Amino acid sequence: MSSVTTTVADIYRYVVGVDTHAATHSYAIVAAPNGALIDQATFPTNTAGLRRAREWIGRRTGGDLDGVLVAAEGTGSYGAVLGDVLEAAGYRVVEAPTPRRERGRGKTDTLDAVLAARSTLVVPVTLLRDRRAGEIQAALQVLTVARDQLNADRLRCINALTALVRGHDLGIDARRALTTQQISTIAAWRRRDETLAAATARAEAVRLAKRIVDLDGELTDNRVQITRIVTTQAPELLDLPGVGAITAAVILTVWSHPGRIRSEAAFAQIAGTCPIPASSGNTIRHRLNRGGDRRLNRAFNTIVLTRMRTDPATRAYIDRRLAEGKTTKEIRRCLKRYTTRQIFRTLAAAHHDPEMITSAA
Repeated sequence: MSSVTTTVADIYRYVVGVDTHAATHSYAIVAAPNGALIDQATFPTNTAGLRRAREWIGRRTGGDLDGVLVAAEGTGSYGAVLGDVLEAAGYRVVEAPTPRRERGRGKTDTLDAVLAARSTLVVPVTLLRDRRAGEIQAALQVLTVARDQLNADRLRCINALTALVRGHDLGIDARRALTTQQISTIAAWRRRDETLAAATARAEAVRLAKRIVDLDGELTDNRVQITRIVTTQAPELLDLPGVGAITAAVILTVWSHPGRIRSEAAFAQIAGTCPIPASSGNTIRHRLNRGGDRRLNRAFNTIVLTRMRTDPATRAYIDRRLAEGKTTKEIRRCLKRYTTRQIFRTLAAAHHDPEMITSAA
């Protein structure tokens, strides 16, 4: 017996497509099931403009909140505030499908909004991608992005300081990587009676060292905030081997809330941990996936590397697979896929989503 796929057009009366930009958003409302254009408009992205857009959608759709689906591009960036406004009003907001334009057809913001709406009409409801939602996920997103920036700034400062003390005789042995003690010592230097070049280099070294010390303090505060949120929101993740507060925060910003990701296979696809066939002839094997959300992929890679070093069960698994002839890369790929499945099921069980638990089983 063949199953019938339920599409957006079977459930909703209207779809609102939104092409988002920094200064303006373009909107198009189409009717189900044929995609007839009801109306289109462009509003600024300030508070008044978003309010006008919300009221405009309500007037054109007869105030039917349950019968309207909003498909917006960039719900995690330019469309994030719009998503908050419309969800607060009672609309469901999803990420619009990736546009596929026909050769020879033009492109404008209004055409893109119509394309987003009509493309969404034929999407199976099980494949809709709900936007990242919630105060907790928004806070973790801000903190994890800030942490990446702080780490990048710290690395640049350390590289610049290392080059400086290696290129000038300032009394620091920099043949190896600078230690925390050496950086603290440099930060405490005072002015000395020396040549102009040495004095200038020493002053810059002090500035860089103080900046590194400040960044270390900011990173510590950042970790404390992240740990507090993760411990409150998803303590079950911290109970898993190899999962720390930072990797758990990255996972939570993508997973977001029950129902956003339909299955553990979809989660693996997003994380880039699903296997990619690389077989030929009598050789049957898979290779590491280079796609997906690379930040999330790095989080899973960190978890797996930690388990490979410290978890006895993982070490036993590695020894068994090595004896079977698997390479270290193949074993790491298997472990990343297993970890993805384990974390998805852990979140599904802890947050009581029966459909997600069933799909993961």
